Amino acid sequence: MRLSNRIKEMQFSPIRKLVPYAQEAKNRGIDIYHLNIGQPDIKTPETFMEAVRNFDDKVIKYANSQGIESCLKSFQEYFKQWDMNFGDNEIIITNGGSEALMFALMAICDHGDEIIIPEPFYTNYNGFSAVAGAKVVPFTTKAEDGFHLPSKEEIASKITDKTRAIMISNPGNPTGVVYTEAEIRMLADLAKEHDLYLISDEVYREFVYDGLKFTSPYYLEDVRERVIIIDSVSKRYSACGARIGLLASNNTELMKEVMKLAQSRLCVSTLDQIGSANLINTPASYLEEVFAEYDKRRNILYKKLKEIPDVICEKPTGAFYVVVKLPVDSGEDFAKWLLTDFNVDNKTIMVAPAQGFYATPGLGQDEIRISYCLNCEALSDAMDILKAGVAEYRRTKMNL
Repeated sequence: MRLSNRIKEMQFSPIRKLVPYAQEAKNRGIDIYHLNIGQPDIKTPETFMEAVRNFDDKVIKYANSQGIESCLKSFQEYFKQWDMNFGDNEIIITNGGSEALMFALMAICDHGDEIIIPEPFYTNYNGFSAVAGAKVVPFTTKAEDGFHLPSKEEIASKITDKTRAIMISNPGNPTGVVYTEAEIRMLADLAKEHDLYLISDEVYREFVYDGLKFTSPYYLEDVRERVIIIDSVSKRYSACGARIGLLASNNTELMKEVMKLAQSRLCVSTLDQIGSANLINTPASYLEEVFAEYDKRRNILYKKLKEIPDVICEKPTGAFYVVVKLPVDSGEDFAKWLLTDFNVDNKTIMVAPAQGFYATPGLGQDEIRISYCLNCEALSDAMDILKAGVAEYRRTKMNL
C-alpha cells in the first residue's frame, strides 16, 4: 500500500530516537538522568487542579472552537501584563503550542513555500512545516557566538519569492539564546522589506536571565499585523500534559482564516481549558520561585560544563536548554554510548544529539542539547557523569 510523500518526508523526533536504548539500560538496572527533554519537574500550580476539581457540569460538552470564554479572557489578562493587547477575536486556543505552529504555517503557506529559521531550531519545526507542505530554509547560528543572529545580509540571502515567513523561538529552544532588541528590529525590517510574516514562538518568555530584556516583535508597531505569536502554559506553569497553547495576532484577516482550522478539529479539551483559565490566579510568588530555581540550575550547569576540557558553549541566557559543542567525533554516537556502554555507580545520562536540530547537512555532529529540568542535586551529579563520560569516550572510542 502506498504512503504519502508528506509522511515519508517527515523525520522522527531526534529527541526521542534513543528511547529504546534508554529502556534497555533501565532494564539492566541503570538509573538515567534525563537531560534530553524539556519536561519540568516543578509542581503544577494548585490553581489548575482546583479549577478542574470544582468543575461540576453533568456533561463534558464540546467547547467553542476558538476556546472557552474564561480561558480566552485569562490569556488576554496575562498578555496585558506584558504590554500585549489582543481583542476578542485575536486569540485562538490550540492543542499546545504545537498545533498553534501548524495552524500558522498552514494558514500562510502553499505547497512548496519556504520558511526561514535560525538553526539550530526546535526539531518539530521541520515536522510542522512538512505537514503544511512548506520547506525549512535555515540560516546558521554558532555556539561560539552564543547562537545570536548573523548579519542582515546573510539572512536576506536566504529569502526568495517562495519565502512566506521568518520563524524564531525567543528565548530559544534548543540554544537558550535571548535575542536583543536590535536583532528583533532587524528581523522586523526584513519582514517589512520582503512582505513576510514573523512567527514568534514565545513559550519561554518568563525565563530571561542576567537582567536581560525580553523583546517581542509585537512591541514594534510598524510590523504588528505581520506578527504571529505562539504561546503555551506548558513551560511557565509546568503543565506540559495539559496541552493548552494559543495562536494570537492583531491581523484580523489571518485570525478569521485560522478559525477554519480550529473548527475542523472541533475544539480543545474542555477540562484542560478550565484548569488553564484559572492559572491567571496563580500567586506571583510561584513564577518568581520557578525563575529562581531555573537560574540556580543554569549556574550549576554552566559551571560544570566549563570544567570539561575542550567544551565550547556560552552561558545560556534564556529558557532552560543549552547546545554544547563536545570534543567528540559524533554527538549521536556518544549519546547512544552513554546508554549502552557507560555508567557511574549504575547511573548514566540521556542527552539529545544536536544534529537533528539543524537542517544543513553535516552541522551539529559534535554537539548535544542539554535540558536543565532536573533538581540541583541531580543536575550536579548528571554533569559529573557527563564529564566522566566524555573522558572515557575519548579514551576508549577515539583512542585519545
